[in-house]
Amino acid sequence: MGQTSGRQERSKKPEVAPREVMEAEIEIQNNKDETKEVKAKNQKLTSVFGLADLKNEAIGLYNLGQSCCLNSLLQVFLMNIRFTRILRRITVPSSPAQRRSSVPYQMLLLLEKMQCGKCKAVGPTELACCLSEHRVELFVQHDAAQLFLTLWNLLKKQMKKPELVEELCDLYTICIQEHVACQKCSFEVKSKSTMLTLPLPVLDANSHRLKTLEDSLQYFFRPEELTGQNMCFCQQCGRKTTFLQSMKLVHLPQTLTLHLKRFCFERSSRTHKLSHSLPFPQELDLRQVLTESQCQAEDSEKATWQYELFAVVAHSGSASCGHYCAYIRSLTDCKWYCFNDSEVCQVSWDDVKCTYGHSNLYWRETAYLLFYMKKHPQQPWPGVSECL
Repeated sequence: MGQTSGRQERSKKPEVAPREVMEAEIEIQNNKDETKEVKAKNQKLTSVFGLADLKNEAIGLYNLGQSCCLNSLLQVFLMNIRFTRILRRITVPSSPAQRRSSVPYQMLLLLEKMQCGKCKAVGPTELACCLSEHRVELFVQHDAAQLFLTLWNLLKKQMKKPELVEELCDLYTICIQEHVACQKCSFEVKSKSTMLTLPLPVLDANSHRLKTLEDSLQYFFRPEELTGQNMCFCQQCGRKTTFLQSMKLVHLPQTLTLHLKRFCFERSSRTHKLSHSLPFPQELDLRQVLTESQCQAEDSEKATWQYELFAVVAHSGSASCGHYCAYIRSLTDCKWYCFNDSEVCQVSWDDVKCTYGHSNLYWRETAYLLFYMKKHPQQPWPGVSECL
């Protein structure tokens, strides 16, 4: 920073005129001021890119007006240490306008604000205004599954470093292989696709209630026969025939997101909520849930399909009027917390189980999004080895 320019060798001790002494003192003071300014900038960057994850206090988010859905999802993102480690390495936009419209950057600033402040809650105003520039409406009721997809797509699109985009995909995306086979001949079409969430039904095709999360997973991956109006054209048969459609798991991410399809459409085009009980486990081993025919993965891949529940986004109320909150297990102290906008409190597993649902209590909280995190006993993440 120019501190070495014009310096004299100390051992020579030359005689210096008074004016030169004054100029030297001014230069030294300027260098000191410059050093202080650099240190201050470095400290500010450190607070954004490093120290934020070291504080264990849970901070709430003020409701800006029907922003409970956004608040709940932001808490799930920012309480995930694996996600914040990606977020801290983003490229900071160069201009003020770019920074205002950058969702990753505004989310990073919110993380700093939450972790470095002394308030029990902060307002996500700047991030909300940023999202409005990307056609995410404010002051309206959002669907948590749709808003989660929107936020993730914006994060992926605006992260400039390819390696961060790849890490973000590895953290959240599910790889599926779809099989469509003609039942008249051996013709079969295979195609791979990625999904952010698994949209799990809570009712079967006959509107019977599925009893557990494991039942929903098995039903989602069950083969389905395409008959009648759903028949497909077979290139070998030269006509429409009955096909068997099935999906198989190829790869699961570090954070597995399950979407319980609690909202369904009636014939009257009205949406209603399915509030019946659907228990979900704290620990989920997909190898024990799915059959061999429902998987298309190597044994080394399937060996990592052991998960532990990390967060639950729950909805209370009806399909047209409701409220969201998030139950999250801290990766630093392994305790469950309820994030209800600005209010944050420690809860028990029994409190989380209250989100299973109840047939006769339509306004009660029911789990809508489930976030499971991979267990890595051989290579634990720093700071969370005791939890996972």
